[in-house]
Amino acid sequence: MKRFFLSFVLFSTIIASAQNSVNDTIVLTRVDAETIFLQSNLSLLAEKLNIDIAEAQVIQAKVWPNPTLSVSEVNLWSNSTSEELPVLWGNYGRNQEIGVSLEQLVYTAGKRKKLIAIEKVGAQMAAQYYKEILRSLKTEFRNNLTALQFNQQQKSVYEKQLLSVRKLINAYASQVKKGNISQAEYVRLKASELEFLNELNELNTEGNALQKEMKILMNLPAKSYIKLENEGFVPNLNPLDELNLADIINEAENNRPDLQFAKLAQQYSDNKYAYEKALRTPDITLQASYDRGGNIMNNFFGVGFAIDLPFFNRNQGNIKAAKHAIEQSNLIKEQTFNSAQAEIVQAYSNFTNTRQLYESIDTGYDKDLDMILESHLKNFSDRNISLLVYLDYVEAYIKNKEIILTSKKQLNERLEELRYASGQELN
Repeated sequence: MKRFFLSFVLFSTIIASAQNSVNDTIVLTRVDAETIFLQSNLSLLAEKLNIDIAEAQVIQAKVWPNPTLSVSEVNLWSNSTSEELPVLWGNYGRNQEIGVSLEQLVYTAGKRKKLIAIEKVGAQMAAQYYKEILRSLKTEFRNNLTALQFNQQQKSVYEKQLLSVRKLINAYASQVKKGNISQAEYVRLKASELEFLNELNELNTEGNALQKEMKILMNLPAKSYIKLENEGFVPNLNPLDELNLADIINEAENNRPDLQFAKLAQQYSDNKYAYEKALRTPDITLQASYDRGGNIMNNFFGVGFAIDLPFFNRNQGNIKAAKHAIEQSNLIKEQTFNSAQAEIVQAYSNFTNTRQLYESIDTGYDKDLDMILESHLKNFSDRNISLLVYLDYVEAYIKNKEIILTSKKQLNERLEELRYASGQELN
């Protein structure tokens, strides 16, 4: 409850600040961003209403049809052939006739219960469909989080190198004029600066596209800017050490909304078939009537009933269609389960391979790269190494940084793929 309250306060603060600025920067962790997404995504909010709509249909199915009251044969005047009747009140009603009837439709063959059963399954299907939409959107959102973190960390690498190159260019500018450094080295540094600027421009373009998608998913103001913290870019792998492929496959039936939906669709078809068969039996309309002055009795009370005679229409076509629908739902269920198992095996294999690649990288290698780069920069500034050697290492440094960042990004993506396939959070 405390966590929810803090998230709500954070969300409210973010929205309020974003609306008061032309281009507000919103700094978020992955957890905070997902909290906003779950609370504010318009597609999820709209889809969730389908559950309420389906539950309302259950309520409607439980309601009995209203009785029908009919008032007829009321004469507003009399003629010479009319018989005199007892007065209704005072001196009124000696020549007035009136007929009143009450009818109530009564469902037979358990149609009402069968219809309620259909609508209840429909409500459960709406709930599972919402979960399926949530599962898909959550995967899309988390992959966008990973892509945005990857993009921002890539930019950080290039911005750092651009800053270093510009410092060298500024230092070299005066030396070139004095003739202490060749023009060729200066031009090569300017070329490196241009390369970094070009890379940053492409990364900014990619980042803008991700910003757009994130703001739509989180329902944030268009002019806001999302800055993600690095936390969570590498997922916590410790809880995943005990993962077992067979267990994931066995538990998928209870965890994946699409499998639950397929089972409910089969149940829905079974219930629909039972309902269509029940429609073969005609419903009965019970009648009660009163007639004043229209029969051999001045005040006539009578009862009756009405029923269709099923000579021609015995709902044959709908029953046959419902039977075929059962066969169809069974085939779709089998196909859905087979696809789910194949997806889980593929996702598990992809995650395992990616994890092995990530864990093969020395944990201190990232910091070693930074230290060696600083050393090369100092040696180049002191003229202990040539420009070519320095730029070669910068190029190798950037490539290795991208390999490390890509391995982290792919690890997150493969984990999310496995989460989606299994229907579980896993860690």
